[in-house]
Parts: sequence; structure tokens; C-alpha cells
Amino acid sequence: MSEPSEFDALGQAELIRTGQISPKDLLEDAIERIEQVNPEINAVIHAMYDEARSTASGVLPEGPFTGVPFLLKDGGGVGYAGVPMTSASRFLADYVPTDDGELTRRYKAAGLVVCGKTNLPEFGLLPTTEPELHGPTRNPWDTRLSAGGSSGGAAAAVAARMVPMANASDSGGSIRVPAGNCGVFGMKPTRLRISSARRKAGLSPRIAILSEHAVTLSVRDCAALLDATAGPLRGDPYTAPRPERPYLEETRRDPGRLRIVFSRQSPTGSPLHPDCLAAVEDAARLCEGLGHHVEEGTPRLDAAGIAKAFSAVSSAGFAWDVERMEQTLGRQAREQDFEAGTWAMIQGGRAMTTGLGEYFDALAELQTLCDGLAAFQEPYDVWLTPTAGAPAPPLGSFTSTPEDPTRGLRAAAAFLPFTMLINITGQPAMSVPLHWNSAGIPIGTHFIGPYGDEGLLYRLAAQLEAARPWAGRTPPVLNPR
Repeated sequence: MSEPSEFDALGQAELIRTGQISPKDLLEDAIERIEQVNPEINAVIHAMYDEARSTASGVLPEGPFTGVPFLLKDGGGVGYAGVPMTSASRFLADYVPTDDGELTRRYKAAGLVVCGKTNLPEFGLLPTTEPELHGPTRNPWDTRLSAGGSSGGAAAAVAARMVPMANASDSGGSIRVPAGNCGVFGMKPTRLRISSARRKAGLSPRIAILSEHAVTLSVRDCAALLDATAGPLRGDPYTAPRPERPYLEETRRDPGRLRIVFSRQSPTGSPLHPDCLAAVEDAARLCEGLGHHVEEGTPRLDAAGIAKAFSAVSSAGFAWDVERMEQTLGRQAREQDFEAGTWAMIQGGRAMTTGLGEYFDALAELQTLCDGLAAFQEPYDVWLTPTAGAPAPPLGSFTSTPEDPTRGLRAAAAFLPFTMLINITGQPAMSVPLHWNSAGIPIGTHFIGPYGDEGLLYRLAAQLEAARPWAGRTPPVLNPR
């Protein structure tokens, strides 16, 4: 038998079902890989080996991933009872949930064995994973570079074959950017495709721009995991349209001849790196070679207005979140509890909530964006863009200081000319690892589908994966000289 790490999650589950390996042995193999590689990249910041061994030794639920090791992001809606959940912040360094989050319960019901928690920037606010609390996660392809964020720990862990897939979440590109930086597959589902019980814990109007899911080695794993975890909760403010069929089935269907528009310019006017242009041009040629109709186009948007509105809604919602955290913890938030950029965002959000007119103006501005993008995309099935405006940058590129506390957020806005827009519209979008630059660094390509239609993206993704498989490419961190 090949090494377990050579299989995707469904493949590992099949090894268990056919008796070729036990859940306990598969877990020990994953733990060994984490212990070997994690000191170099710092993707896993909290080991849960005792909990995982107890789970793997017991009676596991019958699910699509029974016995497969899995990692949770250390924040947000995936609390695990009795295990710290810090959100990479000193403010929450001692916080331990007493109950599992709703998504954690769904993962367990799918048969997954949670063996650790992954790193993220403080409260997931930046497109790099370099929190002061836990230290930086390093890119497995070049440890001098960022793994992306906010799900950088998850993407680095999957790229380094610690586990075949890991939980991730996305409120501005936080699934897709690290997937692009680390050369793995990342799908942001339609808004509330997976119900976010975060609102029940007090996590804010930002629910409108947040999507939960995962980063994976294979397209079929991503689809099967969404099948296992999608669905609303009673009381959700809105729900995603019902899919026509299971997403795993979609990966086996022909996408047909799609109408694809691709962009070599940023709609916000920010410059795009030549490597990112090369990646999107390469993906456009690949799609054309697969029989799709491909043409170029870029929407024209009010970049300054969008950035101001997105910042207003995000900071106001985050300030509200912090107030709810204060109630949960029974203590006040203080400047020394947070990184400089985070504290500046809290202060800005608090100022915003004293004048609600500005907040509602921001919501109206974002709705105008949705209308404009809908008109641009109406003639097409898919919009193809670079995932980010530049390749994975050096660590430290988004660091703020007390003297310049908004530096990181300003740099992030320039780095994310596409992904943030799609959190506003709520559409599904995916980063696909089709291109590596001359330095051997992966450059993600970003495909945006119609609202509510992840199925179309999974059909296309499976076709792209078959045409240009990526799972066989392994980062240098696994092949030391």
C-alpha cells in the first residue's frame, strides 16, 4: 500500500472501510507527519492528540470520512468543548468553550477525527498568518513567505500533507488566498450555504460576508465535505438556494461549454503582479482548450467607495463582536489585549456605531456594488481572475505598528482586489492551483460562479483537475535537501 498521505480524504476513508488501515493507525501516521513538519512551518498551534486517540479508539459514526484525521481553525464557529479557542488573540488566550460549535458537530457526524487546531491572524483580520500570540505560519513552498490568511495554518497543513483537508473560513478571501499561496484547492461557498451558528454566540452582522468550509487536496473531497456539512439552522436570517443534486455527484458531470470572462486588470485599479497575470492567462487558455468560450472583460468599480464601505461594515461589526466577547468573558477589552491593527479597528468600529447613518450608507454602497457586478456577470457563467494581486509575499508584509496601526489593513486592500468583492455579493468562488511561477511558488486562479450554484464550479473544477492534476506536486518542506 502507498503511504496514507498520498491519498485524499475519501481515499483514506476507503482504506479504513476496506480494512487496509485502522483509524488508530491512520491517526498515528498523521500525528507523526505533524510532529515532523510543524516545527518548520508552525501550522498547528494546539495539538489534540489525546482527544483524537480517544475518538479513533471508540465507535465512530458512519459517514463519508469515517476515521479520517482533520484539523480545525482556532477561531470562529468551530469551538470544540474543553479545548482552548484563542482566535490568535491575547484577549481570548484563556477562553475554553463548554460546547461544540454547530459545524464541529457536523464534522464529527461525518466521521472526522479532529487532531489539532490551526493558526490564523488575530481574529482572522489579515491575509497573512502572523499573530503575535502564536508566531507566523510559514509557506511550505518557501518558508520565508506568507502562507496567506486568515486560514493560513489550514492551507499550510494540507499542502504539507499533515492531513488531506482542514477547516477554513472566509470573510474577505480567507479560504481562497491561503489556498492560492499554498497550492491547494479552496472553495468559498455561497453565503450561508453552511449555516453559521456564530450569530448564536453573538458574532455580528459580519455573518453576511462570512462563509465557512475547508481547504482540500482534491476537488472531490471539497464537494463531499460540503455535502456533509451544508444546510441551514432554524432561525437563520436567510438560506442558500437548494442544490440540484449532491456536490460529489457534480464532480462526475460534464460542465458543458461554459461562457467565461477573464480579467487581466483589477476592477479597483490596483496593480497586478506579472506572475498573477501569467496565471490567469494560462488558466484562460486552458479553459479555451477544454472547449469553453473565453473572452476578456473587467468591471469598472468605485474602488475608494467600496473599500470605505467594506471597512465600515467590517469594523462596526467587529466592534460589536468585541462587546459580546466582553460579556462572555466578564471583563473589558484593553489596548494591551490586542495587536495594534486590531485595536485600531475596534476603535474605528466603536466610533462608527455612534453614528448609524454612516453604517447604513456603507450598506447601501455595498448593495450598489452587488448590482454592478451582477450586471457585469449576467452574460457569463464564470468570472476568472487572479486569486490575489501578487504571489505569496514575504513574512512581515502586512505588519502594523503602534505608529502606523492601519498599515496591515491598507496593504491587505491592495493585495485583495477580487476576493473581497465576492464576500460582499455572497457568490461561490474557488481558488484552483493550476500555475506555479519560475521560483516554484504556486499562484492561485480564482473562478467565481453564479449565486447559489456551487455545482457549476465543482463540475468545472473537476475538469480542470483532470486536465492539470496538482496533487502530485509536493512542497520543498517535504523534500529537504
